[in-house]
Amino acid sequence: MNTHTKIYIAGHRGMVGSAVWRALEKKGYTNLIGKTSKELDLKNQASVTAFFKTEQPEVVIDAAARVGGILANNDYPYNFLMENLQIQNNLIHHALESNVDKFIFLGSSCIYPKFAPQPLKEEYLLTDTLEPTNEWYAIAKIAGVKACEAIRKQYGKDFVSLMPTNLYGPHDNFDLKTSHVLPAMIRKFHNAKVKEDKTGVSEPVELRRDEPVELRRDEPVELRRDEPVELRRDEPVELWGSGTPMREFLHVEDLAEAVGFALQNKLSDNLYNVGTGKDITIKALAETIQQTVGHQGEIEWDSSKPDGTPRKLLDVSKLKAEGWNYQIELDEGIKRTYEWFLKHVDKFKEVKIK
Repeated sequence: MNTHTKIYIAGHRGMVGSAVWRALEKKGYTNLIGKTSKELDLKNQASVTAFFKTEQPEVVIDAAARVGGILANNDYPYNFLMENLQIQNNLIHHALESNVDKFIFLGSSCIYPKFAPQPLKEEYLLTDTLEPTNEWYAIAKIAGVKACEAIRKQYGKDFVSLMPTNLYGPHDNFDLKTSHVLPAMIRKFHNAKVKEDKTGVSEPVELRRDEPVELRRDEPVELRRDEPVELRRDEPVELWGSGTPMREFLHVEDLAEAVGFALQNKLSDNLYNVGTGKDITIKALAETIQQTVGHQGEIEWDSSKPDGTPRKLLDVSKLKAEGWNYQIELDEGIKRTYEWFLKHVDKFKEVKIK
């Protein structure tokens, strides 16, 4: 694949798509195509047909999807199922019809059964029932994986599916009603800290003495206030569940590098997990984010809320054997993500903190 190859990145303004765009630009690719949802409605078959006829991309990277956390999946099951089916079916079908050289389909580790053995291997797909809290999204993504596999089997085309673990990073969704666990925690801890900052001791303190004193270089002077200063405590942060489930997290820039690797190499199989091969409890994740943000209050766990899958760790040995491995450790990734959040915090809507 040369750097002049015409590559269409569906969902190029999202967290994943924008990271892929930046990564490919760094690698020297100069013929990248991106369309906003207003310019091209991927749910509309006629619009997608016209796009492929006009643009004739040589490679398609499908990073377009309706995504969200447990709450969003629970509240909008039909939208998560149908919209994702429409998007990926239109892209996959027209990529085949247009004879593209390579199609990279991006899914999610939620495609695997809820109680599958850990770590999750690609071969566990469709061996048991899914996690109910995100099955609508998962079913759509499974359909995309199988469609790409079927095309590979029937037509011999280079269609490959990458299944990343939980993603985070710049351009993530920080809306508490629709976001995933890591960005939601960043938002909650930040809001709790900032809210307290607004009411705590934040103004300059004027230090004085009751009577004028001639200050001399050789005599120490004790400076004081008439009233004691009360040190602040940050608001408590309430989090869902027990904190005991274990999750794996991958920085989106690492996923973008994995996409670049799949683009530049002909992989031997149709389905690959993309992750770190390491997991962490939600409680430990919360404490790491709390420390990064600088929040000093209590963490309150609402055990009446669902935990989701007890553990979800990917077996990443298959892609590693092909020659790819992640680079960004979780602590560093959270730090980078919070720094990005602080630079863009003004664009996020205010939310009520419980």
